[in-house]
Amino acid sequence: MLLAYGLVTVIMSAISYLDVASVMNESMRMLGIDGEFTNYGQGKIWGVVAGIVLIVGWMLTAAMSVLRLRSGRLTWWVPVAGAVVFTLLAAAALTVPMFGDPAFAAYLSRAAGS
Repeated sequence: MLLAYGLVTVIMSAISYLDVASVMNESMRMLGIDGEFTNYGQGKIWGVVAGIVLIVGWMLTAAMSVLRLRSGRLTWWVPVAGAVVFTLLAAAALTVPMFGDPAFAAYLSRAAGS
């Protein structure tokens, strides 16, 4: 069940990362940042990277789960650990275009100056 839920989540996330500008705009809105995401070049590249990280991560997690199941060992924790690891890696990929965005940089400089 965890792998099935993870697959749906990975597919939906990977599709949304193809339009990373809307994802970043929503993130900036939730953080209370004025302005819009304009770092489209890096956003497109790193959005694809984040999507690939999630897809490959799910495939590795599923393969490891199947191998552990076949050997009769506990497997429930593998999808949980895989979700944490690969979600963090995808999030790290998405921070690259976010930190390169002028509106986010201005927000950080205001926050550091306060």
